[in-house]
Amino acid sequence: MALRSEKNAEAQEICPPEDLLAATAAIMADKSRARMLCVLMDGRAWTATELSAAADISPSTASAHLAKLTAQRFVVCLAQGRHRYYRLSSAAVADLLERLMEIAWAGHAAPRITTPEHLRRARTCYDHLAGEVAVTLYQRLTERGWLTGEGSGLSAQGGIALAALGIAVPSAGIRRKFSCACLDWSERRYHLGGALGAALLSGFEQLRWMEKDIGSRCIHITAKGAKGLKQHFDIQPV
Repeated sequence: MALRSEKNAEAQEICPPEDLLAATAAIMADKSRARMLCVLMDGRAWTATELSAAADISPSTASAHLAKLTAQRFVVCLAQGRHRYYRLSSAAVADLLERLMEIAWAGHAAPRITTPEHLRRARTCYDHLAGEVAVTLYQRLTERGWLTGEGSGLSAQGGIALAALGIAVPSAGIRRKFSCACLDWSERRYHLGGALGAALLSGFEQLRWMEKDIGSRCIHITAKGAKGLKQHFDIQPV
């Protein structure tokens, strides 16, 4: 009898995959939570107060939504002194949101672009580069055959070229997509996402081609960066 009871308890603890999928989808089904997730796609940590303002809801309502997002492991809470900050829990969550944005936009007329010019030119999309420069960069990488499988991989030629620039190419791992085409929400075309996209932005920062703007998603392209992008990728960023 005791063994049977243990088996019944184990069976109750195992949640059917369809229930898990429904619970995951329900988290994103609320408009306020969806707004907060979109805000967190900038890769930074935000306070509950800041997220409540971005979602246009009360702080108490935002806290309730954040509790649900944390429980479903979409976000994590970071304590620093008396303050608590929230950010996306992983790159896998950011990848999921990117894919859902792409599906949501598919087949719909292009919206009127209201993105400020400086953000449209170059900004972050979680931990990789987005905007006009990123879209053109993806196009150049594809034209030269440096990317394979619609942006899902890096060719030998591409690996050699990036190494020559001093950009460290990440190792393929199971915790995150190595490379993928990410739909740019202002340009409605693709830029490079995944671990490779993050490595490119990090490499450009180390080369002092680009600088992140503290407090926003804006990426500043330095004079050295403008010259390097033109020389190596035939991109005129200004």
